[in-house]
Amino acid sequence: MALKVGVFGGAFDPPHLAHQALAEAALTQLGLDVLHIVPTGQAWHKARSLSDARHRLAMCRLAFGELAQGAARLVFDEREIQRAGPSYTIDSLRELHAEYPGAEFFLVLGQDQAEALPHWNDWQSVVALAWICHADRDWEGRAQSFEPPPSHESRYRKLHMPLMRHSATGVRAEVAAKPDVSPDLRSLVSPAIAGYIETHHLYQKT
Repeated sequence: MALKVGVFGGAFDPPHLAHQALAEAALTQLGLDVLHIVPTGQAWHKARSLSDARHRLAMCRLAFGELAQGAARLVFDEREIQRAGPSYTIDSLRELHAEYPGAEFFLVLGQDQAEALPHWNDWQSVVALAWICHADRDWEGRAQSFEPPPSHESRYRKLHMPLMRHSATGVRAEVAAKPDVSPDLRSLVSPAIAGYIETHHLYQKT
């Protein structure tokens, strides 16, 4: 049996409860042997600057560190934050293919990223190198199911998890509005992440 390698990338600025649920769904539903958590380095597709990579990596360790169970393991992969220039998923996938010869790859995405995939750099090669594993998201109280591109539909797999409205944008807005750790923030991120945000004064206006 080929090794099953999951790749879950993102800004993780910060990682929230929907990120954790998606990672857990990937581990259990795909039967992964290993899941690489890959914080984005220089995000070519984002207008705003990301928080310092050391904070985002530290929060990833707090958010995902307890998810690995049984034979599955997690790798907190720093390749993109160490790479000079923009972060492209295709580059990471090619590197990982060289590191895991003969493995089967699964790229884990939320609905927003799955919809944006055709705009990624060399996206058709991304689809050729990995199964695209996605989950639906709750948009303003309603689900809008994602439909894969017909030309590549066979390369997509749907992950099943509760519909969640969580977003990193919402977390940052909540902290900016209420610098102290509020009940609303604790409904969006784990206690460990809420504590880290408070301790390091992340996302505050001043």
